[in-house]
Amino acid sequence: MELVETSGNPRPEGLEGGTIKTRDNLRLRYATCGIHDKPNRGTVCLFQGRGEFIEKYYEPIARLRERDFAVATLDWRGQGGSERLLNNPRKGHIRRFAQYDEDLATFMREVVLPDCPPPYYALAHSMGGNIVLRALATRTWFSKVVTVAPLVGLAPHGAPWKLVRAVTAVAVMIGLGRLYVPGHGSRLPRAKDFKDNPLTSDERRFLRTAAVLDSASYLGVGGPTIGWVNAALAATARLRHMATQTPFRTPVLIVTPGDDRVVSPEAIAAFAHGLSILPAVTVDKARHELLMERDLFQSQFWAAFDSFVHEHRDALRASAA
Repeated sequence: MELVETSGNPRPEGLEGGTIKTRDNLRLRYATCGIHDKPNRGTVCLFQGRGEFIEKYYEPIARLRERDFAVATLDWRGQGGSERLLNNPRKGHIRRFAQYDEDLATFMREVVLPDCPPPYYALAHSMGGNIVLRALATRTWFSKVVTVAPLVGLAPHGAPWKLVRAVTAVAVMIGLGRLYVPGHGSRLPRAKDFKDNPLTSDERRFLRTAAVLDSASYLGVGGPTIGWVNAALAATARLRHMATQTPFRTPVLIVTPGDDRVVSPEAIAAFAHGLSILPAVTVDKARHELLMERDLFQSQFWAAFDSFVHEHRDALRASAA
């Protein structure tokens, strides 16, 4: 599937797309940029959140290319240009996050390790952060990992999440897992939704994403299914438990948007505190999609990113001396 560009969202120079197949026979779309260019500081593997797509990340890809990083990214199964799991392509569905783990392993095996220049860094948002952080228990792919609003725990929305998990688990058991979560449906974000959106306070960037979906609605998904929520709650519980049992061998930076209403900042803070080796940065007043936020907030993120990655480069120089 081709990469889409609009007048307000041009494709970064050199960004090329392709497809790969997972071991369970799902087609995934991926893209790489600058993998043959010099100078090259290594490859940043960019991992999106739920319901997102490669085109939404053109600007962050360009920012990484300005820093002389190659970039590799993919659309998770069930979203963007990747194959859907249900006949209704608007349903954001998954049975268990282990399916995303297979996507990650396939992407690393088929794209990153054979074709992209090392060292490898991960930049992961929200759901992507959960997938990458859990992988650190058994994998050593990445020299460093930067996570933005990692899905450690969902923000409170009325009923306690333990109760929600129990209810969704029962719903899945009796065959209701493919239904939308009540209150959600197939509708995609529109320009008029900016006022009350919990994702970004930057109207220009919000409208840019809406315009891409107006141009290529097949990239978007609507609300999550009951099955997806059940799988997400199980994955967040596993990640929190893992953090108490398995120290990360890979350096990790966690960046938390202070006004996140999707993922719980308190859950992220508790997770980071439990792993005291993790540096953690909070960007006050920023909303969930920090990489789509106003320049005021993004500049704080990129300063933290640059400092964290430069520490690694300095360590490499010292070890080589």
